[in-house]
Amino acid sequence: MQQAAYKRYLLFVLMAIMASHYLDRVVLGVVMQDVQSSLDLNDTQVGLLSGLGFALFYSIMGIPVARWADRGNRVLIISVTAAIWSAAVALSGMARNYTELLLIRIAVAAAEGGCMPPAYSLLGDTFSRVERPRASAIYMLGLPIALLVGYFAAGWLNEAYGWRMTLVLIGVPGLALALLAALTLQEPRSRRDQSVTPMSQAAAPSLRTAFVTLFGNSTFRQLCLFICVWYFCSYALFHWQAIFFIRIHGLDSGAAGAWLALVFGAGALLGTWLGGEWGARYAANNEQLQLIGVVVMFSAYTVFVGAAYLVASHYVAFALLAIGTIVGNMCQGPILATIQTLVPSHMRAMSLALLYFIGNLVGMGLGPLAAGALSDALRPWAGEESLRYALIIFCPGHLWAAWHLWRASQTIVLDVAAQSEAAPG
Repeated sequence: MQQAAYKRYLLFVLMAIMASHYLDRVVLGVVMQDVQSSLDLNDTQVGLLSGLGFALFYSIMGIPVARWADRGNRVLIISVTAAIWSAAVALSGMARNYTELLLIRIAVAAAEGGCMPPAYSLLGDTFSRVERPRASAIYMLGLPIALLVGYFAAGWLNEAYGWRMTLVLIGVPGLALALLAALTLQEPRSRRDQSVTPMSQAAAPSLRTAFVTLFGNSTFRQLCLFICVWYFCSYALFHWQAIFFIRIHGLDSGAAGAWLALVFGAGALLGTWLGGEWGARYAANNEQLQLIGVVVMFSAYTVFVGAAYLVASHYVAFALLAIGTIVGNMCQGPILATIQTLVPSHMRAMSLALLYFIGNLVGMGLGPLAAGALSDALRPWAGEESLRYALIIFCPGHLWAAWHLWRASQTIVLDVAAQSEAAPG
């Protein structure tokens, strides 16, 4: 296969695996109201199941996997972890109680922690600096594809077969993708062992060395704070979307799934693609402009999403969420491309793992749990409307995230220049 064609194929397979890695979370959000009724759970337990119980192990596993990915066979890592999480997702449909479901979700989380670091490292080695904004955006299209497919499929499957069979069926595609990756993708290191530069040959740094190097970079520190706040607020909102429209606006799971597929799936798909195209065409070699652009996007996102939770009509709410989703997801490609350029090539997997370890632990771990606990706390005062007010409270936090991104934009030029002189790649 010619190099250009193989690069496109690699990107397509990694994007599909990325979608599989996120699909179960989307589906679980749609069927969660039925899971909650079936297993007799309160909102705090639901938040723990979707949040800290999942995020803790997802984040922790990213660190050793990243160490392995920075010096081992990344294709093997991706294939094995994809097979494990897909089998565990199918098994979750057989859980008989809350404890069993929580333990299975922990297994899913531990395996899914092995998805992004090795894939991210492969992209950094395969695509040039100019190509990275578009390649990163295409890779991140896996998220909106998971939203689009997940919301549509989960709503329909749940109505037709129930939540248990829905989870069993959702695990199947990942097993096929794991086999496809193992049989058709190639590890670049195996082809260049005898011809790499000394820097490329460098052994993966110790965790302490990586931590000191990365967090000694002021831009990286601000990006880390940005991701923490962004994930905390976004996951607090995202994991309660389906329940919000079912509980507050009276939709059934099928209708909620269909609407959310259009809003979050199609909206995120369009936004991620637009962000990648904008970064590649107008800011390919200007990381500062990429970050400033994302600051503007996040500010606009806050306004539209906050308004969506205030309106009485679910049609207007979906329209506002759609606009906010498009604008908010334009950040995906520029952010990933900036990180790839900012850090040494032999620390790319570790840099992503550290960023998402902290971001997921704080954001995915505490965001849904905090929103659920706040909803329970507001219930004596607001009744069934408590979830609406809980979500509204989290919206302005995205402006705080944007502030950290603005600070990163003020140091990115010097930090990229220093990295280029020390370790080009």
